[in-house]
Amino acid sequence: MRALFRHWLAAALLAVCWPGAAQAQAPAFISIIIDDLGQNPPRDQRALNLPGPVTLAVMPDTPHAAEFARQAHKAGKTVIIHMPMDPAGGPFAWRPDLPPTELQSRLDAAFEAVPFAAGLNNHEGSRMTSQPEAMEMLMSTLQQRHLFFIDSRTSASTVAAAKAQAIGLASASRDVFLDDTRTAEAISAQLAAAIRLAKKQGSALVIGHPHPVTLDVLERELPKLKAEGVEWIPLRQLIAERGNKAMGGHGKNGLYH
Repeated sequence: MRALFRHWLAAALLAVCWPGAAQAQAPAFISIIIDDLGQNPPRDQRALNLPGPVTLAVMPDTPHAAEFARQAHKAGKTVIIHMPMDPAGGPFAWRPDLPPTELQSRLDAAFEAVPFAAGLNNHEGSRMTSQPEAMEMLMSTLQQRHLFFIDSRTSASTVAAAKAQAIGLASASRDVFLDDTRTAEAISAQLAAAIRLAKKQGSALVIGHPHPVTLDVLERELPKLKAEGVEWIPLRQLIAERGNKAMGGHGKNGLYH
């Protein structure tokens, strides 16, 4: 008990003598998702080989989806379903014109196609993620399966994260896309922006794609994160750190817009 009191007293004195100490020691975390996997084995392998707790988002309608998901799971990586949503097409895609029974059938098929999935994020979906009833259905299914949801935020009109938050489903929202512009300079700048955001708000959730230039930048820059004062953490840990609260760019007072 005395040792605990001395530790508390030392921390209190440090805060009084150096008011910036608490802020200087505040943790900053980054989690990274690589989307669009299952299409190209050499590029998929490069994503799998990234030196840290990368999350691998596998598209269910790709030729190597199941094989790659098993390989990634065996390697200890987090696998999620990269679920096609309108305007994306294909046999798994969720569209506003489909009845709930067909939406459920396509979702169940996606879980069959991508084994070991720990959660799901949307592929495209700027129209679909604005549909309240469909998003409520999706979040309910994920909750029943004890999985999490990541809102890729491909549209400002998304209600997906809000529907997850409303039922207490473990979830988080994307902060930074790395490679909307596919140049090394632009991708490096986006990663630097993610680092600044992580330091400002405590964490940043980053999404990139298995483009060769993106992987080039990540292979070079990710080993430097610790020196930048940022810790690269697994996606589940980032969700826990955020506690289902919306970041400033996604809502107000922890609630999604």
